[in-house]
Amino acid sequence: MKDAAQPDVIVIGAGVVGLSAAIAAQARGLSVTVLDREGSAAGASAGNAGAFAFTDILPLASPGILKKAPKWLLDPLGPLSVPPAYAVQIAPWMFRFWRACSPKKVAHSTTAQTAIMDLSKAELEPFLTATGTLPMLRKEGNLQVYESEAELKASLPGWKARAEHGIEFRHMGAAEMAEIQPGLAPRFTHGTFTPGWYSIADPKLYTLALADHFRAKGGIIERAEVTALRPVEGGVELTSNGKTRRAVQVVLSAGAFSHQIARTLGERIPLETERGYNTTLPQDAFDLRTQVTFGGHGFVVTRLSTGIRVGGAVELGGLKLPPNFRRSEAMLKKAQTFLPGFKSECGVQWMGFRPSLPDSLPAIGRARATGRVIYAFGHGHLGLTQSAGTARLVAELLTGQRPAIDIQSFSPQRF
Repeated sequence: MKDAAQPDVIVIGAGVVGLSAAIAAQARGLSVTVLDREGSAAGASAGNAGAFAFTDILPLASPGILKKAPKWLLDPLGPLSVPPAYAVQIAPWMFRFWRACSPKKVAHSTTAQTAIMDLSKAELEPFLTATGTLPMLRKEGNLQVYESEAELKASLPGWKARAEHGIEFRHMGAAEMAEIQPGLAPRFTHGTFTPGWYSIADPKLYTLALADHFRAKGGIIERAEVTALRPVEGGVELTSNGKTRRAVQVVLSAGAFSHQIARTLGERIPLETERGYNTTLPQDAFDLRTQVTFGGHGFVVTRLSTGIRVGGAVELGGLKLPPNFRRSEAMLKKAQTFLPGFKSECGVQWMGFRPSLPDSLPAIGRARATGRVIYAFGHGHLGLTQSAGTARLVAELLTGQRPAIDIQSFSPQRF
């Protein structure tokens, strides 16, 4: 007889990916408990830009980033930085990242990324409908802006790759840009608009709504830090807060802390932490009509139901260094210059950890040590975007079904 206190599944992580997976498993009749070290929506799911970036199929690791990286790395407040105190520790990850920038590997990653993007987009609205969160969805597109025709031309190979995968976009000049988003500084002479770029009203409120839905359907969410996993007969044993508990299966979706837990199963996965920064301002900070990406400067400005958010950039600084909020201030200062009339007062700063793997693809699949542990982490900037698709794949693995797409490219053992 099954122990009533032992759930079918324990999901480690109450961010958007973990909760989405928990809901998908629950919908298939499994009893599910979610454990999180800080509680629901406490990590990167709370402070992201709120975008379902289905058109963002190109990996961060690419020949283009290699050209920009030396200049960016010289600027400690620029779009990409590595704090000197962390440089030696991150060197092995950076080597893997450099290897992932080869044209052949970029093509492979782009194909795999497109597959999970297409699945996630197809799953999104049914998932939002089922969880009662569809009213939070917005379809306002994204405007990528450029400061010269040369900058636009440099971006064209990336747009060509998107076109080959059926992504809709259109290039435009300043006059057409002004129709979509009035108030841009004259320095931005060209732009590209992608109408298929969706967003959520507020990522934290959305994730909390998922938690409410999960609990309303009988799910349990507990605050507990899982420190170890161990295969046992008929299930998996978890150590959390000095105690042990068991489940038939476990989903590891603990964001930037996932690799530490996976290591207790003897698995070494090269997960690193992209520390993201942002500032959220009152709603009247600017009349924003669409999400605007300042790609040459590594940040976006997003309209949420709770305010205007200015954030982005990549700081590869691990989990322990203190936040460097000068990065938030630098992006805010640029926003004032790029959007004349932008009000920068009364902002709330935030820093969070994005879990990233060198090839920009998540780890989705079974642990090497036991098929009863399923990994679902490492989505980098795309956790919200890929949450519904990942949830379906995890639920299919939990129930012994064939995954909707080929997940070999996401194998946790690919490194």
